[in-house]
Amino acid sequence: MSRDNIVNIAGHLPEMARQQPETAAIIFPRDNRRLSFKELDALSDRIAHGLVRCGIDQGVRTALMVPPGPEFFALTFALFKVGAVPVLIDPGLGIKNLKRCLAEAEPRAFIGIPKAHAARLVFGWGKETVKTLITVGNRLFWKGTTLDTLIKEQTSAPFAMARTERDETAAILFTSGSTGPPKGAVYSHGNFSAQVAALRNVYGIQPGEIDLPTFPLFALFAPALGMTAVIPEMDFTRPGSVNARKILATINRYNVTTMFGSPALINRVGRFGVKHEVRLPTLRRAISAGAPVPASVLERFTSLLNPGVEVFTPYGATEALPVCSIGSSEILNETRSITDAGGGVCVGRAVAGVQLEIISISDDPIAFWDDSLRVPTGKIGEIVVKGEQVTRRYYNRPEADQLAKIVDRVNGGFFHRMGDLGGRDEQGRIWFCGRKSHRVTTSEASLFTIPCEAVFNTHPDVLRTALVGVGKAGQQLPVLCVELEKGRTIDRDRVRNELLALAAGHIHTQNITTILFHPAFPVDIRHNAKIFREKLAHWATVKLA
Repeated sequence: MSRDNIVNIAGHLPEMARQQPETAAIIFPRDNRRLSFKELDALSDRIAHGLVRCGIDQGVRTALMVPPGPEFFALTFALFKVGAVPVLIDPGLGIKNLKRCLAEAEPRAFIGIPKAHAARLVFGWGKETVKTLITVGNRLFWKGTTLDTLIKEQTSAPFAMARTERDETAAILFTSGSTGPPKGAVYSHGNFSAQVAALRNVYGIQPGEIDLPTFPLFALFAPALGMTAVIPEMDFTRPGSVNARKILATINRYNVTTMFGSPALINRVGRFGVKHEVRLPTLRRAISAGAPVPASVLERFTSLLNPGVEVFTPYGATEALPVCSIGSSEILNETRSITDAGGGVCVGRAVAGVQLEIISISDDPIAFWDDSLRVPTGKIGEIVVKGEQVTRRYYNRPEADQLAKIVDRVNGGFFHRMGDLGGRDEQGRIWFCGRKSHRVTTSEASLFTIPCEAVFNTHPDVLRTALVGVGKAGQQLPVLCVELEKGRTIDRDRVRNELLALAAGHIHTQNITTILFHPAFPVDIRHNAKIFREKLAHWATVKLA
C-alpha cells in the first residue's frame, strides 16, 4: 500500500487537536455543552476502541441515525477512525424511503437514538442484515448496548487510526430523492478530503473560525476545517420553518464567522432580519445551496452583513460538491438581469480541480466519453463533471450507475452526469436551466424550467412558480403552477392577466397560457427548497381534468 494512497478523513481531527487543543470544536447551546478539539478527539478515540470491541471495524456498514450534537460528531469521527462505513440517511425521507434505503445499504450495525430503534423494530428496518445495536440514550426492550456503557468500558489510550486508502469507501450518503427514489452515493476517503480542500480554498476558511451549520452533513466539515461548530436549536428536517430570531441571536452571541443555510432558511432569516433591523457584523461569508437562491433573497440577506461580505451559492449535488461557486455581488451586479429575462441562473465557474463539460441532452446511457458529445458555447445541454470530489458509484444501484457515469477511456476516470441542464457563456460561467427530467416537451419545442419560471418570479405578488408538463412527452401542455406571497390579499384574476402579459413578452414563454394557483408547493425535506415538480404535474393533471 503506497503511503501516498493512505487517506482517512478523520485524520483532520487529531491534527486540529494538536494545533488548537483548547479551542471549542462543538458548542451545543441546547444542553449548554461544549467540547474542545482535544476532548472531541479523545472521545472519538474512546468510542473507536468500543466500536472495535463490538465488532464494528474496517468496512462494516453502520446505519447512523443520531441528530446533530456532540454524540453525532464523536460517533462519525470514531466510525471513520476505525474504517467503518457510516450510512447517513435523512430521517425526513419518509418511512417507505427509509426502509428502502436501509435495505439497499445492507448495514451490519445500527446506531441510533431510542426513537430510531423503536422505528427500526416497528417497520423492520435492516432486519435481514443488522447484527450489532448501539443506543444513544436509554436502551429499552431491544438488544445491544448503549453509547454511555461503551464509553465507560473503554481505555482512554489514543486509537491507532485505520490505514484506509484514498479509493476506499468512507461513507454512503443518500440523495434527497427530489427526482426519483433516493440513491446511496458511495463516498471514498479521497472524495471527502478533496471536498475539505475545495471548501477551504474556494471560501478562504481558516482554522479558528466559528461555523453555524444548519444542515447536518455540512456540519461534519467544520471540525475537519478547524472551525468551531455551533449547533443551532432547530428542527433540521424543516429549515424553512426555523425560528429566525434564535438563528440571528446565535450568530451574534457566538460571533459566528460563517454559516450554511438552505435558500428557504436564508429567505426566512433575511426577512426577519430586515424587518427588525438586525445586523450580523461577525459574519465573513454565508453559503447557501440545495436549490437556486433568488436574487431578492440574496439582496435581503446581504443587507444584514458588513459591506463587501457575500452570500456564496455553490452548485453541486450529493454525488459531487462543490462543482461551481458564485458570490452575491456578481449575481446582484451582473447576472440578475439576465436571470430575470429568462437566461437561467448563473452558478459561476467550475472550482479548481473540476472539469465541467456541457454535452448534448440525452435520456439514454452513455458508456464512453467522446469529445463530440460537447455542445458549443452558449447552447443549453446536459452538465457533466469530473474531479476528485466526484463520487464514483451508487451502492447497489448498477442501473443508476449506467445512466449517471461516463467512462473516459483516453484520459482515465469518469464523468458524472449531474442530471441538470445548463450552458456556458463566453466568460466561462455556467448557467443552470433546471433538471433534465423536468423539461417540458411540447409538439413545438422543449421548455426548460428555470429560464421560464424566472420570467414569472419577477412579479411582486409571486413567491415562486413551477413549470410542469401535462400529457405525453413530446405533446405536453405547459402549465405554470403559481404560489403567491403569503400574508396579503391578492386578486388572482389580476395576477393571472399580468403573468400572461409577462409570458407574451418573451419568446421562450409565449406558449405558456395555462396558469394554476397552488396553496403551498411540495418541497424536499432536506432543504425545503427543491420543488417536487412530479407531484405538481400530477396535481395539475387532476385539476385540469
